[in-house]
Amino acid sequence: MKKIVLFVVLLLPLLTQAQSKQSKKKGPSTYDLVIGTYTTGTSKGISVYRFYAENGRLAYLSQIDNVVNPSYVTVSADNKFIYAVNELPKGEVSSFSFEAKTGKMQFINKQSSLGADPCYIAVDKARKNAFIANYSSGQVTVMPINKDGSLANGTQTVTSEGLGPNKERQEKPHAHMSILSPDEKYLLYNDLGTDKVNVFRFRSGKSSPLTDPTSVSVTPGDGPRHLEFSADKKHAYLITEMGSNVHVFDYDNGKLNQKQTITLLPEGFKGQTAGAAIHISPNGKFLYASNRLETNEVIVYAINQETGELTFVQRQSSMGKNPRDFAIDPTGKFLLVANQNSDSIFVFRIDQTTGRISPTGFKLEIGNPVCLKFVPAE
Repeated sequence: MKKIVLFVVLLLPLLTQAQSKQSKKKGPSTYDLVIGTYTTGTSKGISVYRFYAENGRLAYLSQIDNVVNPSYVTVSADNKFIYAVNELPKGEVSSFSFEAKTGKMQFINKQSSLGADPCYIAVDKARKNAFIANYSSGQVTVMPINKDGSLANGTQTVTSEGLGPNKERQEKPHAHMSILSPDEKYLLYNDLGTDKVNVFRFRSGKSSPLTDPTSVSVTPGDGPRHLEFSADKKHAYLITEMGSNVHVFDYDNGKLNQKQTITLLPEGFKGQTAGAAIHISPNGKFLYASNRLETNEVIVYAINQETGELTFVQRQSSMGKNPRDFAIDPTGKFLLVANQNSDSIFVFRIDQTTGRISPTGFKLEIGNPVCLKFVPAE
């Protein structure tokens, strides 16, 4: 018996060291939260807060002012640059250097988006191209990125043709999102005005890198808004703004095949509604979607790991008005909701087993938040 006890005592330090190494492999516990806003209210630009994943708390780090309507932002894969649309009738795109350790930003340059009211921007992993969706003018612009992170003049614009049944909202194309496929061989962009998801072959290094257009249509009047790929890259999920639906597609090498449509709305709901953001938990098991106007809530669905289809789990109040965007922290423990019209960000805790969310009671007051991005704090 004494030998066994001695063996356990000697083994304990080794187990502690192994557990320590495993915990280190899990990644950082602190992140930067980059917040894009509309500057028509109290906000003056882009803000950065430190996020602590162990308790879901936020602490102010920095802000860069005089950036007009940075309503959507993205961070380069190397975490060294931030790119933001300037949502204006004469659209622009701005670039900033970024230091994740301190949260400090420095303006680099600005270029025309070659369209009106840009509302979305994505950047490839190699940081060679930016892709901008211009909502009001309906086209997507390809904009090269220089080695120093600055933006060059746009080299290509693409657009779809047609309109939809809603004469007020779908009188012409309205590009709402431009996103690369996980392997970056294709660019997909959603057109609210024509009820289409457009797919282009993407060949980096060419002055006109988008070729061979195809498209898939959804229910007329639905108004495609944002799209998210599953963790296994075999499925794509599209949220529609006007129809407040989520469409599920099988995805393979640039091809989308629709297999399910599920509503965001409670049974019998007849009020005003507008689907907004859509994101998947880091473990790939749950999908979350926000809905606005008279609903103001986040809806949770379980993802069938074999088929990709969705099953309703929960609907939760966003605790504010117009939940334009939300973000799930990289550890998957918390979900943060940006309520644009009530100048607030609320933190919710995620149940890792059920996917359900519950308020933590923590609220950040900030003017017109509309886009949230997490970045590892170095």
